[in-house]
Amino acid sequence: MPVVLKIAWRYFFSKSGQTVINRINSIALLVILVATAALMIVLSAFSGLKDFGLSFSNIFDPDFRVVAKQGKTIRLDSSQIHRLDSTDEIKAFSPILEEKVFLSFKEKDQVAYLKGVGSDYLNVIPADSLIAIGEWLIPDSNTIVAGYGIGAGMDLGVYDYGSFLNISIPRKNLKSSLRQNPFHTQQAVTIGLYQISEDIDQKYLFSTLDFARNLLQYPQNVFSSIEIKAAPETPSKDLKKIIQEIMGDSIEIKDRAQLNTALYKMLNTEYLAIYLIFTLVLIIALFNLVGALVMMILDKKPQMTILKAMGITQQQLRQTFFLMGMMIVFLGGGIGLLFSSIVILIQQWSPFINVPGTSLPYPVQWKIGNLLLVMGTLLLFGSIASAWASRGVKQ
Repeated sequence: MPVVLKIAWRYFFSKSGQTVINRINSIALLVILVATAALMIVLSAFSGLKDFGLSFSNIFDPDFRVVAKQGKTIRLDSSQIHRLDSTDEIKAFSPILEEKVFLSFKEKDQVAYLKGVGSDYLNVIPADSLIAIGEWLIPDSNTIVAGYGIGAGMDLGVYDYGSFLNISIPRKNLKSSLRQNPFHTQQAVTIGLYQISEDIDQKYLFSTLDFARNLLQYPQNVFSSIEIKAAPETPSKDLKKIIQEIMGDSIEIKDRAQLNTALYKMLNTEYLAIYLIFTLVLIIALFNLVGALVMMILDKKPQMTILKAMGITQQQLRQTFFLMGMMIVFLGGGIGLLFSSIVILIQQWSPFINVPGTSLPYPVQWKIGNLLLVMGTLLLFGSIASAWASRGVKQ
């Protein structure tokens, strides 16, 4: 063991003759412990909230969505369907017809998005598990499943065969005739209400693919998009390359992050803001370390004179107090990370804190990335503070 490390080790574990210096050292250690634990807990809490928030969109969004680069529709022939179906990296896929429509029911009107799906859609998105009232779509029928927000806003009755929901879109190639109805309308029966989140519940309603095709008047091989469920552990780049080879250059492939670009940007910005705020708290806490090291330098002044007489250089003395500062950082930060990790894991596995006003456990997520980020931040600013304070050792 180098002589510098031996001296620092001895100074670290030996008590000073002055009680105030011992208390300053203890306070510096405690403040670093609390600041480190707070940073780890806050980042883990935000990670939990982030995963909790994204879980709603992840239920509704597929792993990948194929859309047209230009225009609103893509063409999918039988050979492309066969190639997609035989690709091992694709677990399931479903062509989609989606369009904004006008809803009318018992003198109540609303604009929403109609999403026509086939029988394979449930293999991509388990939408039938989201049904709060009623059941999922019946094949070869004019049934629809609406969002809970749409149903509540329009007073839709489930299995109400006496009152039909009118779904309308503007006619294509409308002739200049005053008598011609400018809208093409089809009637549907609501057999289910799904519930995901407030925004989605008020935006989408589902129908069979044939019902949507008849309403939108699209040819058989034309779709709005293709939603894909990837096989487990399939690299995103590899799957995108395979789909591009099958579909050609006229399409664009988006993953979940690209489907919710604004949401992910907002969450990442909030994460960065929280990290910077609590990093500032940690930096302020490290000023206690600077004060503690300065007091230790003053207290050990007589001993440093003896050490210099024994051949210890000024640079080695600075290294001694730098190492002593890093020991305080390691001990305080290590205990803080251990304590915070225990609290986080207990809340994650056996929740004891609920969201205020609800019985919902407060979501937290222990992640190795957060642990490494806190450790890196603590070591960076701890080494800067120790180096700055050790400059007080002068000739």
